[in-house]
Amino acid sequence: MPTNILMPALSPTMEKGNLAKWLKKEGDTIKSGDIIAEIETDKATMEVEAVDEGILAKIVVPEGTADVAVNEIIGVIAGEGEDAKSVSAPAASAAPKAEAAKAEPAKAEAAPVATAPAKAPEAPAAAAAAPAKSTGGRAFASPLARRLAKDAGLDLNAIAGSGPHGRIVEKDVEAAKQGGGAKAAPAAAPAATPSAPKPAAAPLAAGPSDEAVKKLFAPDSYEEIPHDGMRKTIARRLTEAKQTVPHFYVTVDCELDALLKLRGELNAAAPEKDGKPAYKLSVNDMVIKALALALKAVPDANVSWTENAMLKHKHADVGVAVSIPGGLITPIIRDACHKTLSQISNEMKDMAARAKARKLKPEEYQGGTTAVSNLGMFGVKDFAAIVNPPHATILAVGAGEQRVIVKGGQPTVATVMSVTLSTDHRAVDGALGAELLAAFKGYIEKPMAMLV
Repeated sequence: MPTNILMPALSPTMEKGNLAKWLKKEGDTIKSGDIIAEIETDKATMEVEAVDEGILAKIVVPEGTADVAVNEIIGVIAGEGEDAKSVSAPAASAAPKAEAAKAEPAKAEAAPVATAPAKAPEAPAAAAAAPAKSTGGRAFASPLARRLAKDAGLDLNAIAGSGPHGRIVEKDVEAAKQGGGAKAAPAAAPAATPSAPKPAAAPLAAGPSDEAVKKLFAPDSYEEIPHDGMRKTIARRLTEAKQTVPHFYVTVDCELDALLKLRGELNAAAPEKDGKPAYKLSVNDMVIKALALALKAVPDANVSWTENAMLKHKHADVGVAVSIPGGLITPIIRDACHKTLSQISNEMKDMAARAKARKLKPEEYQGGTTAVSNLGMFGVKDFAAIVNPPHATILAVGAGEQRVIVKGGQPTVATVMSVTLSTDHRAVDGALGAELLAAFKGYIEKPMAMLV
Protein backbone atom coordinates (compact mmCIF):
# COMPACT_ATOMS: atom_id res chain seq x y z
CA MET A 1 0.00 0.00 0.00
CA PRO A 2 1.44 3.44 -0.89
CA THR A 3 2.61 5.64 1.98
CA ASN A 4 1.90 9.37 2.00
CA ILE A 5 4.68 11.82 2.89
CA LEU A 6 3.16 14.63 4.93
CA MET A 7 4.33 18.18 5.47
CA PRO A 8 5.98 17.91 8.91
CA ALA A 9 5.42 20.24 11.85
CA LEU A 10 8.95 21.39 12.67
CA SER A 11 7.86 23.27 15.79
CA PRO A 12 4.78 23.31 18.06
CA THR A 13 3.57 26.60 16.53
CA MET A 14 4.25 25.85 12.86
CA GLU A 15 1.17 25.95 10.63
CA LYS A 16 2.77 26.36 7.19
CA GLY A 17 6.16 26.03 5.57
CA ASN A 18 7.85 26.39 2.20
CA LEU A 19 8.94 23.25 0.37
CA ALA A 20 12.32 24.61 -0.63
CA LYS A 21 13.91 21.61 -2.33
CA TRP A 22 13.44 17.93 -3.10
CA LEU A 23 16.65 15.96 -2.55
CA LYS A 24 15.15 12.86 -4.17
CA LYS A 25 13.40 12.58 -7.52
CA GLU A 26 10.55 10.37 -8.68
CA GLY A 27 11.73 6.80 -9.12
CA ASP A 28 14.52 7.04 -6.50
CA THR A 29 14.79 4.31 -3.90
CA ILE A 30 14.31 5.63 -0.37
CA LYS A 31 15.52 4.10 2.88
CA SER A 32 14.36 5.00 6.36
CA GLY A 33 16.46 7.92 7.60
CA ASP A 34 17.29 9.27 4.12
CA ILE A 35 17.08 13.05 3.78
CA ILE A 36 14.43 13.56 1.13
CA ALA A 37 13.56 17.29 1.21
CA GLU A 38 14.33 20.69 2.73
CA ILE A 39 11.59 22.73 4.40
CA GLU A 40 11.87 26.44 5.09
CA THR A 41 10.10 28.04 8.04
CA ASP A 42 10.19 31.74 8.83
CA LYS A 43 13.45 31.25 10.76
CA ALA A 44 15.31 28.19 9.50
CA THR A 45 15.75 25.56 6.82
CA MET A 46 15.18 22.02 8.10
CA GLU A 47 15.85 18.63 6.54
CA VAL A 48 13.06 16.05 6.29
CA GLU A 49 13.94 12.41 6.94
CA ALA A 50 12.05 9.49 5.40
CA VAL A 51 10.39 7.23 7.97
CA ASP A 52 9.41 4.53 5.47
CA GLU A 53 11.22 2.59 2.77
CA GLY A 54 10.26 2.18 -0.87
CA ILE A 55 10.34 4.17 -4.10
CA LEU A 56 9.41 7.83 -4.40
CA ALA A 57 6.46 7.29 -6.71
CA LYS A 58 4.97 10.78 -6.86
CA ILE A 59 6.05 14.28 -5.92
CA VAL A 60 2.71 15.90 -5.13
CA VAL A 61 3.96 19.35 -4.09
CA PRO A 62 6.83 20.64 -6.29
CA GLU A 63 9.88 22.30 -4.80
CA GLY A 64 9.63 26.05 -4.44
CA THR A 65 5.99 25.88 -3.28
CA ALA A 66 5.21 28.38 -0.52
CA ASP A 67 2.77 28.14 2.38
CA VAL A 68 2.25 24.39 2.40
CA ALA A 69 0.00 23.48 5.33
CA VAL A 70 1.24 21.11 8.01
CA ASN A 71 0.04 17.52 7.35
CA GLU A 72 -0.67 18.23 3.69
CA ILE A 73 0.47 15.37 1.43
CA ILE A 74 3.65 16.39 -0.39
CA GLY A 75 4.68 13.04 -1.88
CA VAL A 76 3.91 9.32 -2.09
CA ILE A 77 6.17 6.32 -1.49
CA ALA A 78 5.38 3.02 -3.21
CA GLY A 79 6.00 0.03 -0.96
CA GLU A 80 7.81 -3.22 -1.71
CA GLY A 81 6.32 -5.06 -4.69
CA GLU A 82 4.22 -2.08 -5.82
CA ASP A 83 4.51 -0.54 -9.27
CA ALA A 84 5.60 3.05 -8.66
CA LYS A 85 4.33 4.15 -12.07
CA SER A 86 0.81 2.97 -11.30
CA VAL A 87 0.56 4.99 -8.08
CA SER A 88 -1.74 7.96 -8.60
CA ALA A 89 -1.51 11.29 -6.83
CA PRO A 90 -3.88 11.48 -3.84
CA ALA A 91 -6.84 13.83 -3.73
CA ALA A 92 -4.99 16.09 -1.30
CA SER A 93 -2.72 17.14 -4.15
CA ALA A 94 -5.59 19.28 -5.38
CA ALA A 95 -4.87 21.65 -2.48
CA PRO A 96 -3.96 24.99 -4.04
CA LYS A 97 -0.99 27.14 -3.22
CA ALA A 98 -1.62 30.31 -1.29
CA GLU A 99 -1.43 32.36 -4.47
CA ALA A 100 -3.94 30.16 -6.28
CA ALA A 101 -6.29 30.33 -3.31
CA LYS A 102 -6.43 34.11 -3.63
CA ALA A 103 -7.00 33.99 -7.38
CA GLU A 104 -9.63 31.19 -7.31
CA PRO A 105 -11.46 31.23 -3.95
CA ALA A 106 -14.17 28.83 -5.12
CA LYS A 107 -11.64 26.11 -5.98
CA ALA A 108 -9.77 26.69 -2.74
CA GLU A 109 -12.91 25.95 -0.73
CA ALA A 110 -13.43 22.66 -2.51
CA ALA A 111 -9.86 21.43 -2.01
CA PRO A 112 -9.53 18.82 0.79
CA VAL A 113 -6.63 20.42 2.71
CA ALA A 114 -5.68 19.00 6.11
CA THR A 115 -5.63 22.40 7.81
CA ALA A 116 -7.79 24.57 5.56
CA PRO A 117 -8.17 28.28 6.38
CA ALA A 118 -11.52 29.82 7.14
CA LYS A 119 -13.70 30.23 4.05
CA ALA A 120 -13.75 33.61 2.37
CA PRO A 121 -17.14 35.17 1.58
CA GLU A 122 -18.20 34.37 -1.98
CA ALA A 123 -21.06 36.83 -2.22
CA PRO A 124 -23.00 39.38 -0.19
CA ALA A 125 -25.28 36.54 0.91
CA ALA A 126 -22.39 34.93 2.79
CA ALA A 127 -21.81 38.11 4.73
CA ALA A 128 -25.50 38.45 5.44
CA ALA A 129 -25.62 34.91 6.83
CA ALA A 130 -22.86 35.60 9.35
CA PRO A 131 -25.11 37.07 12.11
CA ALA A 132 -26.60 33.62 12.68
CA LYS A 133 -23.15 32.42 13.79
CA SER A 134 -22.43 35.46 15.93
CA THR A 135 -22.39 35.07 19.68
CA GLY A 136 -22.85 38.79 20.29
CA GLY A 137 -19.26 39.20 21.48
CA ARG A 138 -16.48 41.33 20.09
CA ALA A 139 -15.68 40.45 16.50
CA PHE A 140 -12.19 39.11 15.74
CA ALA A 141 -10.84 41.64 13.23
CA SER A 142 -7.66 43.47 12.26
CA PRO A 143 -7.34 47.14 13.33
CA LEU A 144 -7.57 48.26 9.67
CA ALA A 145 -10.73 46.18 9.14
CA ARG A 146 -12.28 47.73 12.25
CA ARG A 147 -11.56 51.25 11.06
CA LEU A 148 -12.90 50.61 7.54
CA ALA A 149 -16.05 48.97 8.93
CA LYS A 150 -16.63 51.87 11.29
CA ASP A 151 -16.19 54.44 8.51
CA ALA A 152 -18.61 52.51 6.26
CA GLY A 153 -21.17 51.97 9.01
CA LEU A 154 -20.86 48.19 8.82
CA ASP A 155 -21.49 45.75 11.65
CA LEU A 156 -18.40 43.56 12.07
CA ASN A 157 -20.51 40.76 13.56
CA ALA A 158 -22.29 40.55 10.20
CA ILE A 159 -19.10 39.97 8.19
CA ALA A 160 -17.50 36.57 7.66
CA GLY A 161 -13.73 36.61 8.08
CA SER A 162 -11.31 34.95 5.66
CA GLY A 163 -8.10 35.60 7.63
CA PRO A 164 -6.31 33.19 9.99
CA HIS A 165 -8.75 31.52 12.41
CA GLY A 166 -11.66 33.42 10.82
CA ARG A 167 -10.21 36.89 11.46
CA ILE A 168 -11.91 39.71 9.54
CA VAL A 169 -9.42 41.48 7.28
CA GLU A 170 -9.54 44.44 4.89
CA LYS A 171 -10.76 42.47 1.85
CA ASP A 172 -13.73 41.09 3.84
CA VAL A 173 -14.89 44.60 4.71
CA GLU A 174 -14.40 45.76 1.10
CA ALA A 175 -16.47 42.79 -0.13
CA ALA A 176 -19.25 43.68 2.30
CA LYS A 177 -19.17 47.32 1.16
CA GLN A 178 -19.37 46.40 -2.52
CA GLY A 179 -22.20 43.97 -1.87
CA GLY A 180 -24.17 46.52 0.08
CA GLY A 181 -24.75 44.07 2.91
CA ALA A 182 -23.73 43.73 6.54
CA LYS A 183 -25.01 47.20 7.51
CA ALA A 184 -25.72 47.51 11.21
CA ALA A 185 -29.43 47.74 12.01
CA PRO A 186 -29.76 50.64 14.47
CA ALA A 187 -32.92 49.39 16.20
CA ALA A 188 -32.54 45.63 15.88
CA ALA A 189 -28.99 45.34 17.21
CA PRO A 190 -29.78 46.30 20.84
CA ALA A 191 -32.82 44.00 20.86
CA ALA A 192 -30.80 41.01 19.65
CA THR A 193 -28.07 41.48 22.26
CA PRO A 194 -29.54 43.68 25.03
CA SER A 195 -26.67 43.11 27.48
CA ALA A 196 -23.79 42.99 25.01
CA PRO A 197 -21.15 45.70 25.54
CA LYS A 198 -20.24 48.05 22.74
CA PRO A 199 -17.38 46.80 20.56
CA ALA A 200 -14.07 48.06 21.94
CA ALA A 201 -11.99 50.41 19.83
CA ALA A 202 -9.02 49.02 17.92
CA PRO A 203 -5.93 48.84 20.18
CA LEU A 204 -3.82 50.90 17.82
CA ALA A 205 -4.71 53.08 14.85
CA ALA A 206 -4.09 51.24 11.62
CA GLY A 207 -1.61 52.71 9.16
CA PRO A 208 -2.45 53.76 5.61
CA SER A 209 -3.12 51.07 3.02
CA ASP A 210 -0.48 49.86 0.56
CA GLU A 211 -2.07 51.81 -2.27
CA ALA A 212 -2.27 55.01 -0.21
CA VAL A 213 1.45 54.81 0.54
CA LYS A 214 2.37 54.08 -3.08
CA LYS A 215 0.46 57.16 -4.25
CA LEU A 216 2.89 59.32 -2.30
CA PHE A 217 5.75 58.33 -4.62
CA ALA A 218 6.35 58.36 -8.35
CA PRO A 219 5.77 54.85 -9.83
CA ASP A 220 9.37 54.57 -11.06
CA SER A 221 10.99 55.89 -7.86
CA TYR A 222 10.92 52.68 -5.79
CA GLU A 223 11.29 48.91 -5.99
CA GLU A 224 8.55 46.82 -4.38
CA ILE A 225 10.01 43.88 -2.40
CA PRO A 226 7.34 41.50 -1.03
CA HIS A 227 7.63 40.55 2.64
CA ASP A 228 8.96 37.05 3.23
CA GLY A 229 7.82 34.78 6.06
CA MET A 230 10.55 35.93 8.45
CA ARG A 231 9.78 39.63 8.04
CA LYS A 232 6.04 38.98 8.50
CA THR A 233 6.72 36.99 11.68
CA ILE A 234 9.01 39.69 13.09
CA ALA A 235 6.42 42.37 12.33
CA ARG A 236 3.57 40.36 13.86
CA ARG A 237 5.39 39.35 17.05
CA LEU A 238 6.89 42.77 17.78
CA THR A 239 3.60 44.54 17.07
CA GLU A 240 1.88 42.17 19.49
CA ALA A 241 4.65 42.78 22.03
CA LYS A 242 4.31 46.57 21.91
CA GLN A 243 0.50 46.32 22.02
CA THR A 244 0.31 43.89 24.93
CA VAL A 245 3.48 44.27 27.01
CA PRO A 246 3.75 47.36 29.26
CA HIS A 247 7.44 48.20 28.86
CA PHE A 248 9.63 49.70 31.58
CA TYR A 249 13.24 50.80 30.96
CA VAL A 250 16.26 51.03 33.26
CA THR A 251 19.69 52.24 32.08
CA VAL A 252 23.11 52.10 33.78
CA ASP A 253 26.70 52.77 32.74
CA CYS A 254 29.24 49.98 33.33
CA GLU A 255 33.01 50.46 33.48
CA LEU A 256 34.74 47.92 31.23
CA ASP A 257 38.44 48.34 31.94
CA ALA A 258 38.72 45.41 34.37
CA LEU A 259 36.66 43.19 32.05
CA LEU A 260 38.76 44.08 29.00
CA LYS A 261 41.96 43.33 30.95
CA LEU A 262 40.66 39.93 32.10
CA ARG A 263 39.39 39.11 28.61
CA GLY A 264 42.84 39.81 27.15
CA GLU A 265 44.53 37.61 29.75
CA LEU A 266 42.11 34.72 29.22
CA ASN A 267 42.48 34.87 25.43
CA ALA A 268 46.26 34.96 25.74
CA ALA A 269 46.13 31.88 27.96
CA ALA A 270 43.91 29.89 25.55
CA PRO A 271 45.45 26.48 24.78
CA GLU A 272 46.09 25.43 21.18
CA LYS A 273 43.67 23.04 19.49
CA ASP A 274 44.35 21.91 15.90
CA GLY A 275 46.80 24.78 15.55
CA LYS A 276 44.27 27.39 16.68
CA PRO A 277 43.29 28.86 20.07
CA ALA A 278 40.66 26.69 21.75
CA TYR A 279 38.54 29.80 22.32
CA LYS A 280 38.49 33.55 21.72
CA LEU A 281 36.27 35.42 24.14
CA SER A 282 34.30 38.49 23.10
CA VAL A 283 32.78 41.17 25.31
CA ASN A 284 29.38 39.82 24.30
CA ASP A 285 30.27 36.35 25.65
CA MET A 286 31.01 37.94 29.01
CA VAL A 287 27.79 39.98 28.86
CA ILE A 288 25.80 36.74 28.36
CA LYS A 289 27.48 35.14 31.37
CA ALA A 290 27.00 38.24 33.53
CA LEU A 291 23.28 38.46 32.71
CA ALA A 292 22.78 34.77 33.45
CA LEU A 293 24.55 35.08 36.81
CA ALA A 294 22.51 38.22 37.59
CA LEU A 295 19.28 36.27 37.00
CA LYS A 296 20.56 33.56 39.32
CA ALA A 297 21.29 36.21 41.96
CA VAL A 298 17.87 37.86 41.45
CA PRO A 299 15.61 34.83 40.73
CA ASP A 300 12.38 36.83 40.99
CA ALA A 301 13.34 38.53 37.73
CA ASN A 302 13.85 35.20 35.91
CA VAL A 303 10.15 34.84 35.10
CA SER A 304 7.54 34.73 32.35
CA TRP A 305 4.09 36.27 32.57
CA THR A 306 0.93 34.27 31.91
CA GLU A 307 -2.66 35.34 32.59
CA ASN A 308 -3.11 32.95 35.53
CA ALA A 309 0.37 32.51 36.98
CA MET A 310 3.98 33.65 36.97
CA LEU A 311 6.42 31.09 35.60
CA LYS A 312 9.56 31.27 37.73
CA HIS A 313 12.36 29.59 35.79
CA LYS A 314 14.96 27.30 37.34
CA HIS A 315 17.58 28.01 34.68
CA ALA A 316 18.86 31.18 33.03
CA ASP A 317 18.52 30.54 29.28
CA VAL A 318 19.86 33.61 27.47
CA GLY A 319 18.84 34.35 23.89
CA VAL A 320 21.21 36.42 21.76
CA ALA A 321 19.91 38.45 18.83
CA VAL A 322 21.82 37.58 15.64
CA SER A 323 21.37 39.57 12.44
CA ILE A 324 20.79 37.41 9.37
CA PRO A 325 19.77 38.30 5.81
CA GLY A 326 16.19 39.57 5.87
CA GLY A 327 15.82 39.81 9.64
CA LEU A 328 17.14 38.40 12.89
CA ILE A 329 16.99 35.26 14.99
CA THR A 330 17.71 34.62 18.65
CA PRO A 331 19.69 31.44 19.35
CA ILE A 332 19.64 30.47 23.02
CA ILE A 333 22.51 29.65 25.36
CA ARG A 334 20.84 27.19 27.74
CA ASP A 335 21.68 27.30 31.45
CA ALA A 336 24.31 29.96 30.74
CA CYS A 337 25.05 30.66 34.39
CA HIS A 338 26.58 27.17 34.80
CA LYS A 339 28.68 27.25 31.61
CA THR A 340 32.24 28.49 31.37
CA LEU A 341 33.05 31.55 29.30
CA SER A 342 34.85 29.37 26.75
CA GLN A 343 31.77 27.11 26.43
CA ILE A 344 29.52 30.12 25.91
CA SER A 345 31.92 31.59 23.35
CA ASN A 346 32.26 28.43 21.25
CA GLU A 347 28.55 27.63 21.46
CA MET A 348 27.67 31.18 20.41
CA LYS A 349 30.03 31.11 17.42
CA ASP A 350 28.61 27.78 16.26
CA MET A 351 24.98 28.85 16.56
CA ALA A 352 25.58 32.26 14.99
CA ALA A 353 27.17 30.60 11.94
CA ARG A 354 24.31 28.11 11.62
CA ALA A 355 21.77 30.90 12.16
CA LYS A 356 23.15 32.84 9.18
CA ALA A 357 22.88 29.63 7.11
CA ARG A 358 19.32 29.11 8.49
CA LYS A 359 20.30 25.71 9.87
CA LEU A 360 19.24 26.14 13.49
CA LYS A 361 16.80 23.63 14.96
CA PRO A 362 13.58 25.11 16.41
CA GLU A 363 14.57 24.10 19.94
CA GLU A 364 17.75 26.16 19.54
CA TYR A 365 15.90 29.45 19.08
CA GLN A 366 12.51 28.96 20.74
CA GLY A 367 11.92 29.67 24.42
CA GLY A 368 14.57 31.15 26.66
CA THR A 369 14.06 33.31 29.74
CA THR A 370 15.73 36.57 28.66
CA ALA A 371 17.72 37.99 25.75
CA VAL A 372 20.67 40.20 24.82
CA SER A 373 20.66 42.62 21.89
CA ASN A 374 24.10 44.12 21.25
CA LEU A 375 24.59 46.97 18.78
CA GLY A 376 27.89 48.10 20.22
CA MET A 377 29.83 46.84 17.21
CA PHE A 378 27.97 49.43 15.12
CA GLY A 379 29.03 52.28 17.39
CA VAL A 380 25.56 52.67 18.93
CA LYS A 381 25.87 54.32 22.34
CA ASP A 382 22.53 53.24 23.83
CA PHE A 383 19.07 52.08 22.76
CA ALA A 384 15.99 50.33 24.11
CA ALA A 385 15.01 46.87 22.86
CA ILE A 386 11.51 45.38 22.65
CA VAL A 387 10.65 42.55 25.04
CA ASN A 388 9.86 39.38 23.10
CA PRO A 389 7.35 37.22 25.04
CA PRO A 390 7.55 34.81 26.80
CA HIS A 391 10.65 36.69 27.99
CA ALA A 392 10.04 39.32 30.68
CA THR A 393 13.35 41.13 30.07
CA ILE A 394 15.82 42.01 27.33
CA LEU A 395 19.16 43.77 27.70
CA ALA A 396 20.21 46.32 25.07
CA VAL A 397 24.02 46.73 24.98
CA GLY A 398 25.76 49.77 23.57
CA ALA A 399 29.37 50.40 22.55
CA GLY A 400 32.22 50.58 25.02
CA GLU A 401 33.86 53.99 24.66
CA GLN A 402 36.30 56.11 26.57
CA ARG A 403 34.59 58.77 28.69
CA VAL A 404 35.66 61.21 31.34
CA ILE A 405 34.27 60.18 34.72
CA VAL A 406 34.80 61.42 38.26
CA LYS A 407 36.55 59.18 40.81
CA GLY A 408 37.53 60.39 44.26
CA GLY A 409 36.58 63.91 43.26
CA GLN A 410 39.02 63.87 40.33
CA PRO A 411 38.29 63.51 36.59
CA THR A 412 39.70 60.40 34.96
CA VAL A 413 39.23 58.47 31.71
CA ALA A 414 37.51 55.07 31.72
CA THR A 415 36.02 52.73 29.14
CA VAL A 416 32.26 52.85 29.73
CA MET A 417 29.39 50.86 28.24
CA SER A 418 25.73 51.90 28.55
CA VAL A 419 23.14 49.13 28.88
CA THR A 420 19.35 49.41 29.02
CA LEU A 421 17.13 46.72 30.53
CA SER A 422 13.61 46.58 29.06
CA THR A 423 11.14 44.74 31.30
CA ASP A 424 7.58 43.49 31.10
CA HIS A 425 6.18 45.59 33.94
CA ARG A 426 3.51 42.96 34.65
CA ALA A 427 6.24 40.53 35.70
CA VAL A 428 9.27 42.65 36.65
CA ASP A 429 8.62 45.88 38.52
CA GLY A 430 10.91 48.88 38.31
CA ALA A 431 12.70 48.18 41.59
CA LEU A 432 13.20 44.51 40.68
CA GLY A 433 14.53 45.49 37.26
CA ALA A 434 16.93 47.93 38.92
CA GLU A 435 18.10 45.17 41.29
CA LEU A 436 18.76 42.84 38.34
CA LEU A 437 20.68 45.54 36.48
CA ALA A 438 22.74 46.33 39.60
CA ALA A 439 23.70 42.65 39.86
CA PHE A 440 24.67 42.64 36.18
CA LYS A 441 26.79 45.78 36.62
CA GLY A 442 28.55 44.14 39.57
CA TYR A 443 29.64 41.16 37.46
CA ILE A 444 30.78 43.38 34.58
CA GLU A 445 32.85 45.68 36.77
CA LYS A 446 34.25 42.83 38.92
CA PRO A 447 34.54 40.14 36.23
CA MET A 448 36.69 37.75 38.27
CA ALA A 449 33.45 36.77 40.03
CA MET A 450 32.31 35.17 36.76
CA LEU A 451 35.19 32.66 37.00
CA VAL A 452 34.35 31.40 40.49
